[in-house]
Amino acid sequence: MSPEEILEKLVAIPSPSGQEDRIASFVAELAESWGYKVHRFHNNVWFEAGQGGPRLLMLGHLDTVPPCEGWSGDPYTPVWNEGHLTGLGANDAKGPVSCILAAARAMAGEKLDGTIVFTLSAEEETGSDTGIGQLLPLLGPLDAALVAEPTNLQPAIAQRGRLVLACTAHGQGAHAEHAFLGKNAIHLASQDIAKLAGMVFESHPLLGATKPQVTGVQGGGDLDLMPDACTFFVDLRTTPNLDHEDLAERIAGELASEVRIHATRYRPKSTDAFEPIAQAALSAGRGKTFVGSASTSDWAFLGDIPTVKVGPGDTHRSHRPNEFITAKELQEGAVFYQQVARTYFAIKRKEAPLGR
Repeated sequence: MSPEEILEKLVAIPSPSGQEDRIASFVAELAESWGYKVHRFHNNVWFEAGQGGPRLLMLGHLDTVPPCEGWSGDPYTPVWNEGHLTGLGANDAKGPVSCILAAARAMAGEKLDGTIVFTLSAEEETGSDTGIGQLLPLLGPLDAALVAEPTNLQPAIAQRGRLVLACTAHGQGAHAEHAFLGKNAIHLASQDIAKLAGMVFESHPLLGATKPQVTGVQGGGDLDLMPDACTFFVDLRTTPNLDHEDLAERIAGELASEVRIHATRYRPKSTDAFEPIAQAALSAGRGKTFVGSASTSDWAFLGDIPTVKVGPGDTHRSHRPNEFITAKELQEGAVFYQQVARTYFAIKRKEAPLGR
C-alpha cells in the first residue's frame, strides 16, 4: 500500500481531536495486517519494528483541527488534482503519518540494528492528557525521536514554546460623569499594552526573536461606569534560550499591571546539532542546514529525548481551507523516514564500544 493510498483512507475518516476512535482502529488493523503486534491506549496506537537498542520513536498524530471556513468541497473527501491531494489533515499531519505507515510496511520483518517505535498519537492539536503525555511512559526507554510534522523534509532542531500571561490593571471605579474621582483601569491597561508592543526579547539563532502579542482584553461592562479592573492576555511564542518563569518576572518588572502565568505547558525545545538523530535527519533530508519550527507539537512533551521535527508537506498549508500535499512529497517522505532510521542505527553502531 503506497503512502498516497494510505492518505486517501486517513483523510476520509474524520478525526477531530477527541474523536479519533475510528482512525485509531483503522491504523491498528492496518499495522496488524503487516504482521505487527499492535498496542493501544485510548486512541493512541503503537507498534515496534526490530529489536534491542537503540530505540527510536517515530511519532505522528492522528487528529486534526475542525474544518475552517472557505473549503471549496467536502473537507473529508480526498480529491486528487494534478498530483495534489486536498483534504482536511492531508498536510497536518495525516500526510506525514501516511509516510510513517508506508515506512513501517516496507520495514516489516526487516532485521534492524535497533528498534523503531512507530507511534500514532491522539489529541495533539489540543494537548490533552490522554495523548502523548500519558502514553510516553508506556513506550519503554527511548534514545531518540522523530516528530512527523510538515517541514518540507528540512530537519528542525528547535521549536518555539508558548507562554501565556494574564495581566490585570487595577484602577478605581467611578461614574463616567465624575471621572476625576476614579482611575480608569482600561486606560491603565492600555499604557502597559503599549509598552508590550515595543518589547523584543533575545533572539535565537534558528527561531529569531520573541515578541509579546496581546490577544485578548476584558474590562468594563456598564457603559457609563469607569472600570476598576481590566485584564489582558499576552501570548509569547518563546525560544529555547528563554526561561518561562524568568521571562514572566522580567515582564512583570516593566508593567504596572499585576502579571501572573496563565499557561506555560508548551516549553520551547532544542536538540544539539551533533546528536546522532540530528545528523541522520540532515543526511537523509533535502536541506543542507537545520531549521527552526515556529509551531508547537508533541515534541513539547518528550522531555529530554534528543528529537528532530521533520516531515513532508509545508507548515504554511496547515489549518487552512483546501489543505493539500503532493504525491511527490509523500513518496519522498516514506523513503526519508526509512533512511533516517537506518542511518541513525548505523551511527549508533559506530559509537558503540568494541565488544558490545
